[in-house]
Amino acid sequence: MAGFGKGVEPPLGAVMPEGTRFIGPVGLAANWRPGDAPSDDDLATCVACGLCLPHCPTYRLTGEESASPRGRIAAMRAVADGRANVDATFARFMDLCLECRACEDVCPSHVPFGRMMERARVQIEPLRTRRARFVRWLGLSVVLRRRWVLSLGRRLTPLARPFLRKRVRTLVPGGGPGRRVARTTEPEGPAKGTVALVTGCVQDQWYRPANRATVRVLARNGWRVIAPRHQVCCGALQAHNGRLSTARKLARRNLAAFRDADWVVVAAAGCGAHVKEYGDLLGGEEATAFSARVRDLMEFLDEQGVERPGHGPAGEGPIRVAYHDACHALRAQRIKEQPRAVLRLIPGVEIAEVPDGDRCCGAAGLYNVLEPDMSDRLMEQKAASIASTEATIVASANPGCTMQIAAGLRNAGRRLEVLHPVELLDRAYAAADARADDR
Repeated sequence: MAGFGKGVEPPLGAVMPEGTRFIGPVGLAANWRPGDAPSDDDLATCVACGLCLPHCPTYRLTGEESASPRGRIAAMRAVADGRANVDATFARFMDLCLECRACEDVCPSHVPFGRMMERARVQIEPLRTRRARFVRWLGLSVVLRRRWVLSLGRRLTPLARPFLRKRVRTLVPGGGPGRRVARTTEPEGPAKGTVALVTGCVQDQWYRPANRATVRVLARNGWRVIAPRHQVCCGALQAHNGRLSTARKLARRNLAAFRDADWVVVAAAGCGAHVKEYGDLLGGEEATAFSARVRDLMEFLDEQGVERPGHGPAGEGPIRVAYHDACHALRAQRIKEQPRAVLRLIPGVEIAEVPDGDRCCGAAGLYNVLEPDMSDRLMEQKAASIASTEATIVASANPGCTMQIAAGLRNAGRRLEVLHPVELLDRAYAAADARADDR
């Protein structure tokens, strides 16, 4: 090469003959490990325009290109082109991503960044220490896949709380969850059809009131509700953390468990976003047809219509509700106006829009435990934004966000009730019924 010694590779960007620049060797074999990896077709969709950068939470906080979607895709391309290896540096770039998918929302090329990130994390899993792999296996392959283990952990939480790491102690909600939803609940009045409820893992253990409210609201509006006995974890956390093979096994079991329903309804945004993507995860007509029957709860209620409550949930006074848009509702499912439309049906409810409400709260599945520093900064920003609305209630349709926001508000000295939006509708129905009984 002109200007450089024989056998000496010029530095990247060096000016070459005729004004070209050296971009590195080409035609090398990809350095991906065996198993799932970002596809060349997906990588080719990014044109490196940078429109995603100001919307990426980690880029906004660090200002580092490596902490942006464009930077992470550049790292993936370098491995795919044989110019880099899947090493500790590559792993750090991928681990810092929240998978909030804000980048997808603004991308003119429709880059499937979430899918690429899930496959990139499969690649970095073997790099983790033996202890880290064991902890992840224990949490993702034992606890979440065996609900009795999760239930036991929840029951032991009050005893274990003094011994838990402060981080976990802050996030885990207190109090008992109450009873589970019934396997079958018949509708009030003529049946419109059968809905199968995805009860979730975290939602089923720590936020059962939201599931019970879901069943009551659906039944009141004419739906027969079943909670399939053989349903398992949806697999979202496994897919987001480099265990796609486990996620596929769980998805196949759920395909069988949810066959006998007209609709599959999910009251947790993170679970819903993943279940809607079973068609992409598994491929095939059955999985694609299944995903087409899946609806987020608030999306379903808005789509099918609900009875307008005759009374507000808290007496005669108005209620100011700060609505939190979960990333996996807003970004992955394009759900924004539907829950607001349902809440506006409730007398006395005033929706307070949260400043920068489209920004991630920092929960992101296991991110708030694995990346506490970055997560805390996002949590503090979200708590401050919510507090500025002067709302008395926060509506959150994702259990991970609910945990995170409640912890952030407690840390800020604000004691706001954080509820699933369906709980407000359920309370309004109960208040209207009580008022009718008093007449």
